[in-house]
Order: sequence, then C-alpha cells, then structure tokens
Amino acid sequence: MENAIVKSNFKFPGQKSLYTGKVRDVYNIDNKYLVMIVSDRISAFDVVLPKGIPYKGQVLNQIAGKFLDATADIVPNWKIDMPDPMVTVGHICEPFKVEMVIRGYLTGHAWREYKSGKRQLCGVPMPDGMKENQRFDQPLITPTTKADQGHDLDISREEIISQGLVSEEDYILLEKYTRELFKRGTEMADKMGLILVDTKYEFGKKDGKIYLIDEIHTPDSSRYFYKEGYLERLEKGEEQKQLSKEFVRQWLIANGFQGKEGQSVPEMSEEFVASVSERYIELFEQITGEKFQKADAHNVSARIEKNVTEFLNTLK
Repeated sequence: MENAIVKSNFKFPGQKSLYTGKVRDVYNIDNKYLVMIVSDRISAFDVVLPKGIPYKGQVLNQIAGKFLDATADIVPNWKIDMPDPMVTVGHICEPFKVEMVIRGYLTGHAWREYKSGKRQLCGVPMPDGMKENQRFDQPLITPTTKADQGHDLDISREEIISQGLVSEEDYILLEKYTRELFKRGTEMADKMGLILVDTKYEFGKKDGKIYLIDEIHTPDSSRYFYKEGYLERLEKGEEQKQLSKEFVRQWLIANGFQGKEGQSVPEMSEEFVASVSERYIELFEQITGEKFQKADAHNVSARIEKNVTEFLNTLK
C-alpha cells in the first residue's frame, strides 16, 4: 500500500507552533510564515476515519494552488510557493472572524431553511416559488461566524458591522472579492462541464492589506454539480449529480455509521481505501482538466521534510 500521511510532527527551522486540524497540519514559522501540510486524513460526520487516503492531500493542495494562482489578479493571497505536492507555504495573516459563504443555487443549508418556511438567510431575502437546486438570479452572500463550540453560525452583514467583527470599509471589500472570486470559479468550472454551486472564502489581513487565505474551490469547501443533465433533473425534482466526497458518507451510512454515539467506524479494506483514492484523483482531473501526476509515495514524510526545510532556508 502506498504511504499515506495521517499524522505529521515535523521540526522545521524557526518553528513556533503546530496546529492540527481535521485534515490540515499548520506550522507557524517565525510568526511570519505558515507551512500548511494537507494530510491524507479523511473526515466524515465530524469524525476522522482511521485510515488515510493516498494522494488525497496532494489532490486538495494542488487544486487549491491552481485556483489561488488563477485568482491572484482579483485579490492577493497568502500563498508564496508549493515546495512539495502536499504543502503550501505562505504569509501569516490575521484572519477575519467571519467566513464568506456565497451561494449560486438553493441547496443544502439554504434549502433546509427555505423548506421550513424562511424567506431570509443572513438578512438576505430569498424569493418565493423556488425549488430545490434552482439557481438564484444573483448569488447570495450568507456569511457565518465561528462560534466557540466550533459550529458555524449564520450572521447578517448588519450584525457583522454593528458588532465590530469587521469594519464597514473592509466588509465592502470582502463582499466585492467574494463575488469576483465566485464569478471566476464559476467560469472555470463551466469550462470543465461543472457548476460551482456554493463555496466559502476566508480572508485575513497583513500589514493593513486584505489577503485571501486557506484553500479555495476544492471539493472540501465547495459544492459542484455536473452541468450535463442539470436542467432535466431540476424539472423532474431528482437529486443532482454531485462532485464531492458524498460517496464516502454513503458508504459509511450503508455500513451502519453516521457518527452517532455507540456506533463504530466500519473496517476500511485496502480495496475501499484504493477506490476512494481513485475517486479523489478523478475529482482532480474533472476540476482542473489536467492529468494527475502521482508524487513519489514511498517515504512521504522524508520527502516533505526535505522539500520544506530546503525551501524555508531560501526565505531566510
């Protein structure tokens, strides 16, 4: 089996701290740079599954890198370079306390709210008479704020400004960048036969300037539908064909696991792990239109350590 990175604990030159998220390991270097390692961990139902998925980290890191490069003319972003297929190194920014969610279609959380009778989301009106997965005339920006408990909470533009989470001047720019990024992402997806349904962006500030941070337009932060057959499925009220990690959730459900108390994660066979790996590679090729080049996976930790250390030494 190829070497999948599930855990990292490197000691890079100038390292101040390590933050381990569900999927990413983030190293602070000299309070100036971030080394973000996109691991092969996979989570579903808020649980990190016991086995890593080979190439998953590379897939997500390279998709994000491609979109950061393709949108750098809209807003500067944190990325400096990708010294390894699974790693992005960039500037440390002070993150804004809100995530900018933008929705082009009535689906997911927005649809659940709509179905319950609500016609406003985050203070933004939603028109009557819409059906699930229908396109909005104009994309809706529905920001969320990070709660202490880790669940994101809907918040309106007015609340963000009145609570002093973001100044009005900055918020106007965040909205402008969010709309322009979503437009670019939509155009790029369209060329690949995909619909960018909804996504979220995170922004930060460095030296008084706004930067796009974290990752963008990957299947982890974005929902994609296949364009072919979209209208027919909408007319018939059928589920849309999604490009996402939904297949992993379906497999877990079929094997009796939904993250509830008392349930244990089913045994992940090598065949299943290999099939998930293949699906992620398909996601990469579908979203980017490029052939996926597998990185050498025999000793991934040593490769990452060498590549990142050499790169950090050039930043001194």
